[in-house]
Amino acid sequence: MTTLLSPLLDPEARHVLDLDRQAAAPPFEAGTPEEARRAYEEGVPALQGEREPVGSLTERTINGPGGPLTLRIYRGQGAVGAAAPALLYLHGGGWVIGNLESHDEICRWLANMAACVVVSPDYRLAPEHKFPAAIEDCRAVLSFMQGGAGDLGIDAERIAVAGDSAGGNLATVLCLLARGDKKPPAAQLLFYPNTDASQAADSYRRFADGYGLTSATMAWFRDHYINHAGDIDDWRVSPLKAASLAGAAPAFVAIAGHDILADEAEAYAKRLEDDEVPVVLRRWPGQIHGFVSMGRHGPAARQAVGAAVAAWRGFDPVFGNAQAD
Repeated sequence: MTTLLSPLLDPEARHVLDLDRQAAAPPFEAGTPEEARRAYEEGVPALQGEREPVGSLTERTINGPGGPLTLRIYRGQGAVGAAAPALLYLHGGGWVIGNLESHDEICRWLANMAACVVVSPDYRLAPEHKFPAAIEDCRAVLSFMQGGAGDLGIDAERIAVAGDSAGGNLATVLCLLARGDKKPPAAQLLFYPNTDASQAADSYRRFADGYGLTSATMAWFRDHYINHAGDIDDWRVSPLKAASLAGAAPAFVAIAGHDILADEAEAYAKRLEDDEVPVVLRRWPGQIHGFVSMGRHGPAARQAVGAAVAAWRGFDPVFGNAQAD
């Protein structure tokens, strides 16, 4: 059965969906996590554009909660050598797929646009490492950045956290966990974040199939991540269920209009506003889930990253009046 797609889709989003249909690849849930990872990694080059140069790129390994944890560190062009703003970027992929390579393009853009240092960790994936392993890794990396700011050439008081999809979920949770830190995150930049694992929002019905990320695939991701159904109501899995979001870092939230996660991202932004957290909410009505990783096929991806950087600058007076490119 062919899904009749919305006439409101942006041409670039429709083109990506056409390419996906032509490839006729089986859905992730039809195979194993290992097969899904291979398929995802093979598909990334067809979506992302040329990797733009950054000021420097290094990798290092730290001791994580579950063993060695690899970090990729980008110093953007124009970033100062000491006390630079910094960004902890958490890649998406449903907690099951994705790695340092799959989100390399986004990290380069962020580093250069914000003239900052981006740290991207290769956190543990499910189902080999279920909830809360990924959160524990991300918490460890944030603590490493806070404690080792001088060595990294960053300002511990100007560390933002960002992520897309499941990475956005981890970013929201991390910002809630870090509310009591001596130097908590200065901002959170969220691209179509997953905030409610109950998967009951109406956007799961409106865009259940035919728009890239399907409701069946999202359920497959979630069920690999959680240990049991009771985890769904844990706010560290479903941050929308947290009793209060007060005190969380100021947030930028990007929403794709044709995305099963659209409604829960909207709801999270509203909860933040209700709890008096500064929020910049931007919608791309004609876009689909994952569009920020589709830079080869149109300008929307880079526009969204630029909007996130502009919001971050607005939250941080030290940035002054500089504009994202």
